[in-house]
Amino acid sequence: MRQIIIIGSGPAGYTAAVYAARANLKPLLIASSVEAGGELMNTTEVENFPGFPDGIQGPDLMFKMQAQAEKFGTEVVYDDVVSVELSGDVKTVTLGSGAVHQALAVIFATGSAYRKLGLDDEERLAGHGVSWCATCDGFFFKERVIAVVGGGDSAMEEASFLTRFADKVYVIHRKDNLRASKIMQDRAFANDKIEFIWNSEVVGIQGTETVTGVTLRDTLTGAERPLELQGLFIAIGNDPRVHLVHGQLDLTPDGTIAVAGRSSKTALAGVFAAGDVVDPTYRQAVTAAASGTVAALDAEHYLASLPEDLLAQAGDLELTTTA
Repeated sequence: MRQIIIIGSGPAGYTAAVYAARANLKPLLIASSVEAGGELMNTTEVENFPGFPDGIQGPDLMFKMQAQAEKFGTEVVYDDVVSVELSGDVKTVTLGSGAVHQALAVIFATGSAYRKLGLDDEERLAGHGVSWCATCDGFFFKERVIAVVGGGDSAMEEASFLTRFADKVYVIHRKDNLRASKIMQDRAFANDKIEFIWNSEVVGIQGTETVTGVTLRDTLTGAERPLELQGLFIAIGNDPRVHLVHGQLDLTPDGTIAVAGRSSKTALAGVFAAGDVVDPTYRQAVTAAASGTVAALDAEHYLASLPEDLLAQAGDLELTTTA
């Protein structure tokens, strides 16, 4: 039996692993078999993570985080968690391979997934003109013509932020009115660099190496037309990855895992959560990493409070069983 299992391999998961490993908790980190490293694996240049004044490629940053976690004794397994049992003193984590692991504490750092348009070229041009994060990538679109897809507060925030860099920002929305709050709408309407394209949806993205334009379809008439662009930002929401904990952990109205105050403590003793899976607002690599620190420290304090006979059961790494 383990002392601690960390589910998720983004900035929150790896930072939690660094802290837990340095506390000699011998963490097991479950990274996805296909999405290890989280959303930063789809990001090119990262210039807003402290310590890298010249920037760093998203995948390189995640590889460095993983190497640091492993240096201190974290074991990383590339597999997918298919179910968890979180009640009681001992938590059980079952993987897609059939392996079953147990631990006294579990940290969920499963992140969130940006909602996508579902277009083939969206994936192909991700990081090459297609982005889901203005604060991450806006700097690379200086003096460009770009567009934001969406009609909520996030889309208005993205569009307003992007006007600091771009010459022009289109906002493409499938209806003729916005879901965004009035103050966010007013701010966007007052910005001379923002132009709204109503009753339209993106049905195609053009570009060989980078985005050169999109195809718009009128949602009322079905007519299609091209629009030349150098960048496309998609802001149609994101979904916290909480499918594993439905019925076991409390969720907030935003769909994130509920934690107590500024801590990482969930409603179940020994279960903690960190990163985007608890954060519907900021969703930055640096805030996720900080959240991972909190989770590791909370878990360490929790483990220290357990009876010695229970802790003794996690003194040695377990032999993995098979379901």
